[in-house]
Amino acid sequence: MPMPGYVFRDGQPIPDSELKAQDEGVHPGASTSDITRVSTSASSAMNTPTSSTTDGDHPTDSHALANADHDEKGAAQVNEYNKVKNLGWNEHPKEVPQLVGGLDNEELWTLIRRFNRQMYHVKATTAPLLGGLDLEIADQDEFSPDKLRANVERLYMTVIIGLMGFGKHIARLRSWREPRRTAAFATAYALAWMFNLLIPTCLVTLIVLIVYPPSRPILFPPAPLALVDSNTGGVQSPKAGVLGSHDSATGAPEKHKGEAVEQEASNFVSGIGSIALSSATGKHEEGDPDSDPLNKSVPDPTRLAMAGADAKSSAQGGNPNENHDKTKQPMEDAMWGKMRPVMHTIGDISDGWERFANALSPTPPFPKEKPRLVLASVVAAALAVSLFTTSAMVMKGTTAGIGAGFFSDPLIWRGLDWLNRNYPNWQKLLELRNSLLRGVPTNAQLTITLLRIGEANKAPIPPPPSSDQPPPNKPADLNHDDVPLDASTEEIHSAIHEDPAEKEAAEAAAATTAGAEGKPKHRHGEHIINFFRGTTKGGVETKLGIDKVRAKIGSPHAKNHLGVLPKPSEIGPSGPVDFKGRYKGSKGWINISTAATIPCVSWSKAASDGTGRAVEDTIDKHDKHVAFKVPVQDIKELKKVGGLGWKAKIVVGWATGRTVADGLEIVDKEGNVWKLTAIQYRDELFNRLIAIGGQKWESW
Repeated sequence: MPMPGYVFRDGQPIPDSELKAQDEGVHPGASTSDITRVSTSASSAMNTPTSSTTDGDHPTDSHALANADHDEKGAAQVNEYNKVKNLGWNEHPKEVPQLVGGLDNEELWTLIRRFNRQMYHVKATTAPLLGGLDLEIADQDEFSPDKLRANVERLYMTVIIGLMGFGKHIARLRSWREPRRTAAFATAYALAWMFNLLIPTCLVTLIVLIVYPPSRPILFPPAPLALVDSNTGGVQSPKAGVLGSHDSATGAPEKHKGEAVEQEASNFVSGIGSIALSSATGKHEEGDPDSDPLNKSVPDPTRLAMAGADAKSSAQGGNPNENHDKTKQPMEDAMWGKMRPVMHTIGDISDGWERFANALSPTPPFPKEKPRLVLASVVAAALAVSLFTTSAMVMKGTTAGIGAGFFSDPLIWRGLDWLNRNYPNWQKLLELRNSLLRGVPTNAQLTITLLRIGEANKAPIPPPPSSDQPPPNKPADLNHDDVPLDASTEEIHSAIHEDPAEKEAAEAAAATTAGAEGKPKHRHGEHIINFFRGTTKGGVETKLGIDKVRAKIGSPHAKNHLGVLPKPSEIGPSGPVDFKGRYKGSKGWINISTAATIPCVSWSKAASDGTGRAVEDTIDKHDKHVAFKVPVQDIKELKKVGGLGWKAKIVVGWATGRTVADGLEIVDKEGNVWKLTAIQYRDELFNRLIAIGGQKWESW
């Protein structure tokens, strides 16, 4: 019987007797001794309805939306069969039907791709959801450079790109290259200033932009970001030489929508100081294997910056030794200790930006009108106040507030103490996510809702497409008539296409370089690098070979390293039901079964029949073919772990050029840990497991 709050789309109504037992926290058929036991684990109470959920059958608003009957439906929103549907896993993107109604597949895959980079570790929580949505970032989330990297990348893709677009709109208005639009803005500003209605006019314009989306392209017609010169407001040639994408700062070509911005964000992080050096190398020790001899033998590249500073100090006559410089270790510890609040602040800024964006332009299945009306009502209240407020009143109020804040410290502390005693969560209630933007998702919360839609209809969302081929070096589709810039068609065509002269010069330079490389030339540096690369590759293969021997004699750590560097011939299609992976070093399949009443995840040496049920129906979890079987609703923690340590990954990537197959840890409500390794579709397996159940997740 499912746990309270767990709903199956194709299930029959639950008998009243069982509902009563669920309300009392008792499973049907439980003994009297069982009734006296009260579980305090997160998974046992993870489906407890909260005051923020209007539907008592669903633990969160996300679950309710996923199980709702939507007006506009895609292939993932139609439940036709009592088995899992394959909507195009491992297929070409053009062969995949529209998955979610009202949302283009490319936009959906962009959300999932960025979700995969953001989510590392989730735990089921029993805490009430003040905002109605789960997958919030835990307050106790620990710092790691790889998490910092993900947060800074998200900051770039949301806030920085958005501010760049705003700045270029201002440049276009100020340039008078669009004379009609600039004249209209200037006239409206002059009239509002003349009649002392400047603030009300701005607020009315803001209300119109919020409640009437068609007004946005009229007042601020969009143009490709890389095509607009931020200084002149006119047309410029993109920094990439060709306009291959519309929403990126460089205009670089991309294979799939959103990839150019993601690559820009990655390069943005890679160019920051010493802490960003740690982030760029992907230091995430929490996800490293427990024992990795290759990782332990590799020096820490994040110490290079500090070592360089010490060498410079020594060359100048200083003594950077810790015995002489007593501030070195304390300052280093203090700097790294402050990175956790910095990381959380960056994440909060990105979350707020995403929530405002999703409130102004909601994505199905979230409601379209309610968030906009809430925002507009706040602006309307400010508009009403502005009509009766003079500049003198504003100055008087501001100075009075400054004085009260400066001289009322004892009263302020007494008031805060009273609030903390009587309303412990008052600070969280005032947060935008729990007040003005309550029920509005971040992109991660939006993504998990979309994933839950597919699982509710037994139609898992296919993973984002990938390709080993480089993106085509040609302009993206662009209708010159739709570009609202004061430029001729020839000027726009010249800007978005690569300059033939520059192209010929680049080809000539490449040919010259190739010719020079063909000449016999002593290139000692390259020979030395190749020597060390070959030596390192041999060392990696030797260590992994030793692991194979150690695994045969029973070493558990060595077993976890088997298969982490799969050969190209071993990489094949996986999902949506069966995923290639290892358990305790043995090859097999991770099966997600939804054929039974309660979905389960198991590891078996045998594949399934496409529904997650083992081919041999007589096989159970005690059989030699099935190592374990865990109900999805009993999972309380999922954690992505690396196939190798973060330092070893750098070395392996440099020496071999091969991809490391990572793993996943599953923890159930009893505290049992199931570690799966060498999973080729690890992110897709993770996404399915967090979307199937009724848990309320928290991101760690």
